Amino acid sequence: MSKNVHTSGKRKQAIARATLSTGNGNVHVNGRPLEHFEPKVAMMKIQEPLMLAGDMVKKLNINVKVFGGGWSSQSEAVRLAIGRGLVEINKSLKKTFQDYDRHLLVGDVRRNEPCKPNDSKPRAKRQKSYR
Repeated sequence: MSKNVHTSGKRKQAIARATLSTGNGNVHVNGRPLEHFEPKVAMMKIQEPLMLAGDMVKKLNINVKVFGGGWSSQSEAVRLAIGRGLVEINKSLKKTFQDYDRHLLVGDVRRNEPCKPNDSKPRAKRQKSYR
């Protein structure tokens, strides 16, 4: 692979943009090594596509910039961007990723429901007290 691969992933309000290039296996999220990503649950979620790809990742440098949303949606957006980039480099990974988890390649389109007029919540209604 001689060219850089640019991909993006979205989850709720979080947007991640990943750049994959030839290198020695460094993975950086917002300029910091992946090992320093907190909380650890989010770091392990990001590592899933890297583990499934195997030794191929040791020849790549992955740099991801992510903003918006909370830590959970940010980690899922990063995971999606990395997964898409790895599939763009190696098409044979597509089946592996789909069998493991569809959300490594396809974004989760669910969003929160807006509040209804004259109410503070999307679903639960105010109780009436005139009876």
